[in-house]
Amino acid sequence: MERSVLEWLEKRAASDPEKTGYSDGERSLSFRELMEKARSVGTYLLKKDPGPGPVAVMTGRSVDCIPLFLGAVYAGHAYAPVGIDIPEERKEKILKRLNPSCVTGKEDMEEAFMTAEDEELLKSVRDKAAVTDPLYIIFTSGSSGDPKGVITSHLSLMNYIEAYSSVMGIGAEDRMAAQSPLDYIAAIRDIYVPLLTWAYDVLIHKEYFMQPDVLVRCLNENRISCIGWSTSAMTVLSKLSVFKGGKPEFINKVCFSGSVMPGSVLREWQEAMPGALFVNQYGPTETTASCTYYKLDHLAENDETVPIGKPYDNYRIFLLSEEGSPVKDGEEGEIAVSGVGVTDGYINDPDRTAAAFMQNPLNDSYNERIYKTGDIGVIREDGMLMYRGRRDRQIKYMGHRVELDEIESAAASFGVTECAALYDPEKELIWFFYGGNMSVKDLSIGLRKILPGFMVPRKIKNIPDIPRLPNGKTDIRSLRSMIH
Repeated sequence: MERSVLEWLEKRAASDPEKTGYSDGERSLSFRELMEKARSVGTYLLKKDPGPGPVAVMTGRSVDCIPLFLGAVYAGHAYAPVGIDIPEERKEKILKRLNPSCVTGKEDMEEAFMTAEDEELLKSVRDKAAVTDPLYIIFTSGSSGDPKGVITSHLSLMNYIEAYSSVMGIGAEDRMAAQSPLDYIAAIRDIYVPLLTWAYDVLIHKEYFMQPDVLVRCLNENRISCIGWSTSAMTVLSKLSVFKGGKPEFINKVCFSGSVMPGSVLREWQEAMPGALFVNQYGPTETTASCTYYKLDHLAENDETVPIGKPYDNYRIFLLSEEGSPVKDGEEGEIAVSGVGVTDGYINDPDRTAAAFMQNPLNDSYNERIYKTGDIGVIREDGMLMYRGRRDRQIKYMGHRVELDEIESAAASFGVTECAALYDPEKELIWFFYGGNMSVKDLSIGLRKILPGFMVPRKIKNIPDIPRLPNGKTDIRSLRSMIH
């Protein structure tokens, strides 16, 4: 049994060492180069003797980040990617929660890559490795304004990548195009699918997603055959008339996830790439990126809601009532997940871990950890799972998970006491209503200093009073009437 993703890397490097695995448009890495650089980084970290904790990797959008990630693994650490362009306050919160043994990145990359590999030192770490060891920590939005770091093991990651690659039919001949930043959960497919399948992955410049003609040209020049992108990215591209000047000529596999795909947008992509496999994927970071999938076997209708499907291998999906009992056939319930893909909780955060990861209430015979997603679903007569929205105020926006409460908490940190954040799913916009004398411009600037760009509301409106219900809670219905 394979105990580590490093075994995947070493098999690729031994079987076809000069095959290019990754490119970012400026630099490329063969599997041999990736392994050698990662082993050098591992040696560099071990000789620094950083301690037992995780390694924070300050990432940009470069293939050089991948050997930094895997170098931390060679040194016996979980790695935590932290974007270099996120607001300083959020970065500080992440590092405080993570409490890393060391922070590495561009400033010491050259020295790390030039360090001579110490095979004996690396072997001493590898001999102690187990498949259940933590592999990475990805930070997600937290309702209190404090990000949560999800710990994922080699076992969980390897199971998901094997299941995803099998469903998509990805092989050595495929060429992938990466859309997600490397510090977000969707990037794990772009990093690890090539290590399993020998596929080639191109990290697409983020600016291209606002330049459809340039993007399509890039896809065709690189003969891209497989994409796994956020629904929001595909929707934005559709609004920008992505296929007006040309169409992808080689894409035959498309996976989309992160939010509900409008049927009209899906149909447009299907018509642009007839014969391609289209797969809808669902799942939170806490279930190793995704836990269910649905293969489209028809051309989507404009008003169609696509199922989120059935579980990947080694996942179990079931619905719970508010009391923790099973729901009846055809009834809605909260989506709960068990199996190999359920991750190991939140780093240095026992209270929130205990609240989200719990014993299966339907099983009192043995220990079975589950993750309650907070999403509402219903199972159709054909066994397909349908998504029905959030139980709380967490949304999926532009491929990212966003807590609306975190936006309100950010505003409160610089004096906004009356406010409410709402999401308009029809137009895919976050709205922010607030009272007080602060100007919209100053509020927007303040939020950008605290929140990632994608979390800053696109629509901000100053109103005299936030409407309230008799019990004192915000009158969401009244605010929604102001949107529509």
